[in-house]
Order: sequence, then structure tokens, then C-alpha cells
Amino acid sequence: MQVTEVSSQGLQRSYRVVFPLEGVADKVNAQLDDLRTKVQLKGFRKGKAPIAHLRRLYGRSVMGEVIQETVNEASRKIVDEHHIKLAQEPRVKFPEDKTLVDAMAQGKADLDFSVDVEVLPEIPQTDLSGISLVREMTPIDDSMIDQAVQRLAEQNRSFTPADASHKAEDGDQLTVDFTGTIDGQPFEGGNGEDIKVVLGQNSFIPGFEQGLAGVTASEERKVEAEFPGAYLRADLAGKKAIFQVKVKEVARPNSVAIDDELAKGFNMENLEALRASVKRTLERDFAAASRQRLKRKLLDALAEKYSFELPPSMVEQEFANIWGQVENETKMSGKSFADDDTTEEAARADYRKIAERRVRLGLVLADIGQKANITVADEEITQALVERARQFPGQEREVWDFYKKNQRALAELRAPIFEEKTVDHLLAQANIEERIVSREELFADVEEGDDASPSVT
Repeated sequence: MQVTEVSSQGLQRSYRVVFPLEGVADKVNAQLDDLRTKVQLKGFRKGKAPIAHLRRLYGRSVMGEVIQETVNEASRKIVDEHHIKLAQEPRVKFPEDKTLVDAMAQGKADLDFSVDVEVLPEIPQTDLSGISLVREMTPIDDSMIDQAVQRLAEQNRSFTPADASHKAEDGDQLTVDFTGTIDGQPFEGGNGEDIKVVLGQNSFIPGFEQGLAGVTASEERKVEAEFPGAYLRADLAGKKAIFQVKVKEVARPNSVAIDDELAKGFNMENLEALRASVKRTLERDFAAASRQRLKRKLLDALAEKYSFELPPSMVEQEFANIWGQVENETKMSGKSFADDDTTEEAARADYRKIAERRVRLGLVLADIGQKANITVADEEITQALVERARQFPGQEREVWDFYKKNQRALAELRAPIFEEKTVDHLLAQANIEERIVSREELFADVEEGDDASPSVT
């Protein structure tokens, strides 16, 4: 087999592979000879069928196997001998001349094809010792715990049916049946029975709760409401609907008591235990938010320090994933690019930059993690798989089996674990200053979409 590099441009390499006809014939004959010992043909004792007869019966399929083996062998040879780290699987191309290709398939010409590969870039050596970051933190005080406990109490507030003459007001809970129409026509999801509506919570589309203010038990009322322009269902977004509502009950809210009885409703021994549980939950949530913001700052610092050519295929794949999400969200919301004061062309350019950032950071983190000998233990992957299975109640076994049989899916579980361990490794070396911020600052939304990196391995 003769392998010759015919072009090299950036991260793209192209090789010509020529496998002589004699070698092809030897491989075909060897496979036919092996086949003769395995098949039982009518009229011949096992292992005694003539090669010529086997060639007539199986020659085409054997030739296909030989060509595929040769292609695989050539690809491995190119990768091993040139110490290539692939960005994607090699692409094999045969000549466009159909006559020549037919001759190859019939074993009448040398196998002559090209193998195009895209390689991973060399990640430049960069001094990371000078990275300085700010860890934003918010201390948890008693008022935060009080507010959280109060919310729990209100969410589990009980109600008592009001007198028939009582007119519903904010805080009251209504039990209603309703039938909705748009332009006089019923629509999917427009009907409901025994639905609980707490006035003032704004849990329904604008106008629905407001239209029920002042109703009494057993009253029927026509309510006009409008679906938001960003409603999840594009077929309803921005449309006005009319609901015929029958009020079956109006109930007044009971007062809530922050005491041991409330705690027992949450399977806690007493109020002190409930407050301690709430504090732990807040600490976990605040710590996660703090780490997410710190990680974002670290990724920003890495993005500034590294600049290198990116594999086009990886960028295109990442962009396709991002753009697919954008199109789905646009379709679901019913909004256009003009609604966001932009154009599709400008949006594409912005999201391509995000894709490039993700790919660059993914390659950087992979390189840093590998050089630091960071590994992911089988136990860690198993735990991640257990957590994933728990997200599908009743289907845990199917989820477990799917991942166990699918190496690519398992790699998707491994990637975020590897990334977080690499981030921990980098944070341990960074100069980190701690800063106290308000709760609102800690949980302020970061710009979505460009702080994540693709799978790193």
C-alpha cells in the first residue's frame, strides 16, 4: 500500500492511497479460501468447492469487504504514521470516473482513492499562573431563611369555603370549570374542570384572573384573556381568547402559622429542623450560583489567553446545534428576528462566534485536563448514570440499558464530569479574591449560550 500526502492546508490534510491489484487479488483469494472452509455448497463436500465457483457466488460481496478493509487499514495507517489527532472521522473519496471505479470493484484495477482528514490543532503553551478571579458570595442571614419559610407556608396554605355572597378578591382560591374559544372556535387545551385559581398570583394568561375578580360561588362569567406573544405554543401566541367560566367554589385563605405544626407538614420534627433544612438548601443554591459565576469568569479569562485555528467541522457542528435551538425557540415563541431588533444574518454571525468560543474552550479544557492527568473514575460515571436514570421515573431500566450499550452516550455523561474537574484544577491555581454581593447580583442572569463548552475528552 502506497500512501502519499498530496495537500496540507491549515488543519486539512489529503492523502492518496494506492493498493496494487496484486495485493487486492491476494486478499480476495485469501477470503475465498477461508470462506470455502465455512460454507456448505450443494454438490460439494465441505471445504472442497472450487475457488472459481466460490468467486462466481461470492466474489462481489468479498470484493466489497476487501475494499472496506483496505479503506480502514489506510485510514489507520495515515493516523498512526503521521501521529494525527482527528477532529472528525476521515473522509474517503473514490475517483469520479465511473469506469475506473467499476474496474476496481471487479478486481481489474489498482485500488486508488483519497483520504481527507481534519486534524486537531496544537494548543499553544500558555502561562496560566497569573489568572486573577473574583468569587462573588452572598452570606445567608435569618431574613432570607424567614422569607423562604414564609414562601413554603404560603405555598401550602389551606383555604376555607366562603359564604355564597362573598365576592372573590386577591388571595382567594376559586375552583372553576371553563371552556375557551378563539374566533369562536374551540382550541386544544382550552377546556378545564375543577381548576384551582388563586387570584393575584398571575399563574394564568393575562386577563383571566382579572376577569374573575368579584365573582361569587355558582356564578358564570365570560372572561376575555390574551396569550402572551412569547407563549410556548406558537399557534396560540398573541391571540385573544374568550372563556366561559363556571365558578364552583370561592374559598378564603386561612392564616398561616410559622410553627412546629408547619414543620411537621414537611416531615420535619420541629420548626428549628425546618429552618435548618431551608438554610442547607439556600447554601447549596447560593454556592452553585457562586461557582457558576466564577466558572464563567475563568472561561472568559481562558478565551482571552488562547487564539488558534479551529477545526471547521467542529465549529460547523456546534453552530448547527446552537442554530437548531434558536430556530426551535423562534418557532415556539412566534417571534421574528426583527422583534429583537436584529436580522437573521446578524444573528447567525453572533451565534457563530458563540460556536467558535465553545469549540475553542472545549479544546483548551481537554488539553489542560489531559496534561494534568485528570481522569474520570468508573464510579463517577455510574453515579452520573444513576442520576440521569432518576430523571425518568418508571423508565430507569430502559435508560440504564441505553447508556450501557451506547459508548457515545456514556461519553456525554463523562464530558461534564471531566470539565468540572479540569475547572477545579484551574481554580486551585488561580488568584481568587472573594467579594460580598447582594442576592440579586449573585443570581443575575449571565448571557446565555456562550459560557458553555462542547464535550471535552
